[in-house]
Amino acid sequence: MVPQRHYCIPPLSRIDLEEVLELVEDMRYFVLHAPRQTGKTSTIKALADRLNAAGEYRCVYVNFEPAQSARQDVGAGMQTILAALADEADWTTGEDLVEQIWPAALAKAGPHLALKRVLARWSAADSKPLVLFIDEIDSLIGDTLLSVLRQLRSGYPDRPRRFPQSIILCGVRDVRDYRIFSSSEGTHIAGGSAFNIKAESLRLGDFTETEIQTLLGQHVAETGQEFEAGARERIWHFTRGQPWLVNALARQACFDDKSGRDRSRPIGLAAIERAKETLVINRVTHLDQLANQLREERVRRVVLPMLGGSVNAGYSDRDLEYVRDLGLVAPQGRVRMANPIYAEVVPRELTVAQQSELESLVSPAWYVSRDGRLDLRGLLTAFQGYFREHSESWVDRYGHREAGPQLVLHAYLQRVVNSGGRITREYAVARGRTDLLIEWPLPGQTLASLASKHVIECKVVGERSGLETIVRQGLRQTAAYMDLCGAESGHLVVFDMRPGKTWEERIFTRDREPGQPPITVWGM
Repeated sequence: MVPQRHYCIPPLSRIDLEEVLELVEDMRYFVLHAPRQTGKTSTIKALADRLNAAGEYRCVYVNFEPAQSARQDVGAGMQTILAALADEADWTTGEDLVEQIWPAALAKAGPHLALKRVLARWSAADSKPLVLFIDEIDSLIGDTLLSVLRQLRSGYPDRPRRFPQSIILCGVRDVRDYRIFSSSEGTHIAGGSAFNIKAESLRLGDFTETEIQTLLGQHVAETGQEFEAGARERIWHFTRGQPWLVNALARQACFDDKSGRDRSRPIGLAAIERAKETLVINRVTHLDQLANQLREERVRRVVLPMLGGSVNAGYSDRDLEYVRDLGLVAPQGRVRMANPIYAEVVPRELTVAQQSELESLVSPAWYVSRDGRLDLRGLLTAFQGYFREHSESWVDRYGHREAGPQLVLHAYLQRVVNSGGRITREYAVARGRTDLLIEWPLPGQTLASLASKHVIECKVVGERSGLETIVRQGLRQTAAYMDLCGAESGHLVVFDMRPGKTWEERIFTRDREPGQPPITVWGM
């Protein structure tokens, strides 16, 4: 981010500056962490500039990510780290002390002591206390990361005359969440034990709704292009302030979309909807990284129960803290996806293989009438047959009893509905259900102008709760969600995965009596 070229929020306004300055003054070593692409680097560089401008400290920023490729080779990793530190010291202070001493320190002291020796010599030679910002610390791997953390810990008692007064480690995760496999020791080491001198762990938050309004206002002020009523709020709704998503969504709508480049035309709701779809379908870099996180077992232990609305989650507090730190789950409150874009991307990514299979089995055109309406009843009837035939081959692949059946349904709906409509998903741990809202444009209309709405509520019959109890609960919940969304129809999908149940018992369709909310119950 370059303030002279980009719309931006002042980086230092996003942290408690007074708290950070007190930590530096008190000679603390601490962590500043946040999910990827949220503005950490811009913030810590701005902080380094402020400290240097004040003149009390010598503050240097260095990025350790280039040493990631060294992996467990501590010698190669430390050479890269020390060379990077020498470059940053030269550019920041105009002095070449680190450049002069690091090769000899590495040769004589070896990779497991060289960083400590260089920092000690550098600190002792400077009249001002040294403050060091280490970015991408958690990109280091195995023994290389352990060596860095242990050298910083061993020099800690010598601050500030013979070691940095304050060191700030910046990364995606808190150091306590590092599980570092040491090839030399043949075991996993906890980051908190390797770096037990941490005083605080600070998290850089997402944009607030007010900050999003400020960013978009900068665009209006510079170009004269306005946003239609509701468009700004839609950006907040889709992103919940995740900085990269906010910028990507606004850029797509205002610059990459050809119609958005006409500054005489305001940016409307339709443009924001198109921008969101483009980001999701194109699997832009940020969302592709999100997909990679879903391969981690710690992440899946939290995400899969969320998709299934499980009452009993079964994951640890540390698992939840880790996934919150990654930014995948809302940072506080009930356990839910951090924003609606993630809520859409996650089931897409988990069901990629199944969706590929469905391309040859299901045609969206089969469920669209001649006048363009969606035949949701026909779609769910067809899904009952598909689920009966294919559930055994797909449900177990997802590794979760409650989430598996629902992911099969997600994939099937995705194949049909996204050909012209939209699925909005709402799920969270301990809700006992998953809510889906299907929106389909009315004949001659667009999604942004006028669409029919249909609610699909998903529930799983547990071993302790009978079918009829689940149906009664589900009907109340479906009716309430229909009222909230203004939906014209509701569908309660009940998966009965209890052992011993035949398909003849599990597959059924029930319509409610006239005068009651129009909800159909679908047994699976």
